[in-house]
Amino acid sequence: MTQHLDIKPLTKAAFAPFGDVIEADPTTMRFINGGTTERFHALSSAEAVGDEARVIINLFRGQPRAFPFSIDMMERHPFGSQCFVPLNGWPFLVVVARDEGGKPGRPQVFLAQGDQGVNYYRNVWHYPLMALGERSDFLIVDRDGPGNNLEEYFFDTPFIIGAPTL
Repeated sequence: MTQHLDIKPLTKAAFAPFGDVIEADPTTMRFINGGTTERFHALSSAEAVGDEARVIINLFRGQPRAFPFSIDMMERHPFGSQCFVPLNGWPFLVVVARDEGGKPGRPQVFLAQGDQGVNYYRNVWHYPLMALGERSDFLIVDRDGPGNNLEEYFFDTPFIIGAPTL
């Protein structure tokens, strides 16, 4: 049996159970550098737990996905958050699920615009990077250090995402 997933716009309220939306929030803006720079302050916080854990910054280069697309697995990181910020201005898909007894529930799909990023909270089920349209670079902030910071779950029946409207 095929299970289809709808794509919803990425909003702070809808995404709140899974993490933070990283975007220019006027309520956090302050001027710095003699008034020449707008700083959007404290949009999220990185988490890194465990002995010798540290927060690192990476560059990921994602290839665009073809649709319809099958979601057959989810992953989570028990020791740290993971933040994705697009650098090329292309939209991307964000797939997350609530934890249901140690495994992901029904996934939810959000369309992030090219000026939005996300920070998945520690232990949030999500699908790996889903670039759209063009090869895209992302700034990634996550945890490095000892311990297995990756847990994967594979669904018996995959979920299908139709082509997003960009």
